[in-house]
Parts: sequence; C-alpha cells; structure tokens
Amino acid sequence: MSTAAPPEPAARQRARHGGRLSNGAFALLLTAPGLALFAAIIVYPLVSALVTGFFKQDLRLPGREFVGLDNFTYWLDGDFLTILKQTLVFTVGATIVPFVIGFALALALNTGLKGSGFLRGLFLFPWVIPGVVVSFLWMWIFNANYGVLNGILMDTGIIDESITWLGQPGTAMLAVIITKTWASFPWMMVMLLAGLQTVPKELHEAASMDGAGAIRRFVAVTWPQVRGVASIVLLLEFIWNFQHFDTIYVLTGGGPAGATETFATAVYQSAFKGFDLGRATALGGLWMLLLLVLVAVYLRITERKGDDAR
Repeated sequence: MSTAAPPEPAARQRARHGGRLSNGAFALLLTAPGLALFAAIIVYPLVSALVTGFFKQDLRLPGREFVGLDNFTYWLDGDFLTILKQTLVFTVGATIVPFVIGFALALALNTGLKGSGFLRGLFLFPWVIPGVVVSFLWMWIFNANYGVLNGILMDTGIIDESITWLGQPGTAMLAVIITKTWASFPWMMVMLLAGLQTVPKELHEAASMDGAGAIRRFVAVTWPQVRGVASIVLLLEFIWNFQHFDTIYVLTGGGPAGATETFATAVYQSAFKGFDLGRATALGGLWMLLLLVLVAVYLRITERKGDDAR
C-alpha cells in the first residue's frame, strides 16, 4: 500500500522558487529597453521643453533666467488668438477641400469606371512627392511674373494683370490651402475608396428596386456605411494639418505680414529667427494642449468605432 509523500517544507519551497521572477517583474524586464528609449527620445525632451517655457533663454547667450508665466502671458495677451484663427483657417480649408475632392473621385472610381486602376495610380502621384518638392512646384505655378496660373487666367481673359498670389494677404492663405489640397487628396481618396468597396452591393440593388435615386441611395445606404471611415480620415487630416509646417514655410514663411502664420511657423520664427527659445517653447506648450484635445477626440471616436464593431 503506497503512502503519500510528506509535504515539502516551506523553507525548501522558498529556496527552490526564490530565484524565479514573477510574471510582472519578467514583463517589466522585457519592456525596460523600450521604456528607456521612449523616456530618452520622447519624455525627456518633452519635459525639458515644457520647463524651458518658464525661462527667458536666448540661443545666442549662455544661461537662462526664470520668468515664471511671462512667456505664456506674452502669447496669450498678444498674437495667440490671431495665430489660432489662422491655423484653424488653414486646417479647416486644407481638410475639407481635399476631403470633398477625394470623396468625389472615390465615388467615381467605385462605379467600375473604365481605366479606374490607371486613374487610381495617376491620382496617387501627388501624394508620393515630398512636401518640399510640392511646395516649390506650386511656388512656380503661383509666381507673379512667369507663373503658369497667371498665364492661363490672362490668356482666357479672366484677369487683366498678374496677381501676386503669395505676396498678398488676401490670396496667400488660399494659395497655401490649394497647394496642400493637391498633395493630400490622394490618400483621402484611397481610404474612402476602401470604405466604399466594403458596402454590400445588395443594399444598393435593394434600394434601386425600391425606386431610390442616386442621391437617395447615397444618403440612405452609402454614407451610413462609410461614415466611420470618413470621420477617422477627417480627424486624422485635421490633426496633421494643425501641425503642418513645410508647405507654409516654403511658400510664404508665414507672410505676407503674418497672414499665413500658424503655430508651426510661429514657433520656428520665435526660436530660430528671434532666438527666443523660452517664448518658442511656451507657444509650443499651448499648441500641444490643443493637439492633446484633438488626439483625445480621435481616440474616443476610434474606441466607439471598435465598440460598434463588436
């Protein structure tokens, strides 16, 4: 008759398992290199920049002086609202216009248009060109002396004399938005086309049998199916445009007379033209708070979309 082995003494159990890491400690050990890299590349520069906003620091001089909230109040009592308004004008314009163009092209390509594969590749061409190259291309198009746009408008009799598109406050922002639209509508088209291709054809066929026209089918069938994709595309483009820099800087540098000044160009001008790092980082901190609100909205929308998918 076999007997059960006596229980192992507690001291021996502790000695045998004492050299093993817990699951939590093992997971922390695995993620430590990544966390250290994240802290060195993201956390430390971010905290350092936020702290710099409370100091007066000239890039041309050593040392710095603590000034409290003076750098923040300089912007809030000065040009902050103007810069915010111009940033929103650029962001909204450079988001809505390419969205409308991209959606219209996506709808056309989704109908099985002949040569749609070739057209899709052709429309993607502006998207793959670097932003600086796009900006220089459109700078040539908008040139007041030899630009293609003025030449076409004058040849067709629409205008009698050349327009200084990038040198007038009334037209500079429009020119910047047109340039950014040309560069960004292709990716919106691709994303929206992907969403349209997930709409079941049976729904359109059923709506057609019920006598629904094209507009009614779009409102009742197409839009509800792609609304989630469209909202994500719009919000992502809005966030990217809210922090966009290269197109504005190359075309106008924030001018003329500050007419196209946005947060991105204002921070650059303050830091590397005015050499005032404290004020630049203070404006960057205010800009970051606004971006955090947009990111929170984006995360909320994606979370809600995930819940609906379940």
